[in-house]
Amino acid sequence: MVLPVRFVLMRPRNAENLGAAARALKNCGLSDWVWVRPEVEDLEPARRLAVHAGDVLDAARRADTLEEAVADCVWVVGTSSRKVEGKRRLPPRAVGEELVARAPQGPVALVFGDERSGLTNAEVERVHDLSAVPTAPEQPSINLAQAVLLYAYEVRVAMLEAAATPPGPLPAAATDAELAQVESTLESILTTGGFLVDAQPGRTAVRDLFAPLRRSRLTRKEARLWLAALHSLRKRQPAP
Repeated sequence: MVLPVRFVLMRPRNAENLGAAARALKNCGLSDWVWVRPEVEDLEPARRLAVHAGDVLDAARRADTLEEAVADCVWVVGTSSRKVEGKRRLPPRAVGEELVARAPQGPVALVFGDERSGLTNAEVERVHDLSAVPTAPEQPSINLAQAVLLYAYEVRVAMLEAAATPPGPLPAAATDAELAQVESTLESILTTGGFLVDAQPGRTAVRDLFAPLRRSRLTRKEARLWLAALHSLRKRQPAP
């Protein structure tokens, strides 16, 4: 069975990396990937490196935003060495295991930044959790295609281990879009109620308040219940 594990590449700019990444994904039995605003026009160099993986290269979907690429995902992990309060920092092996564990509830995604500067601050804030390869400090950065291969390998190992002991049925998890809707509604209610005043500190407070809900792996039913409760509260708030 092919699990819905998605690799999302933000603004890829090197054709050779795309070809090598396609080959790496096929090596590990994966094929779901999205390029967000790719800066590559000529894919011939990619085809030369995508040995026996031209089908995976051609199957890459395009998206304009990270939100579009992961809207249906129930868990989104960004690859970055930065530390952000409220977000876990997981090693690649733990990411592979959790991606496979969560995938039966819905699509899961692993997000990679561009070759030059990685993920932006906004993208790091947007993902649910973070992961980094524990490289040596004298050479901390890792090539994009190598990073794809490393994480794809960890997913492959976790898939093989999970196949030996298949889990029971799990309830459908809330998607990233549904979680974002709950968070946005919460922010609106807290703003109207006077809890949030300043824009940036207020946004940080909402993120911190919502972080435990993201970590709790809300089901779709639970997210809809939260949304219904918040909408009910908003109706009872006095008009501004």
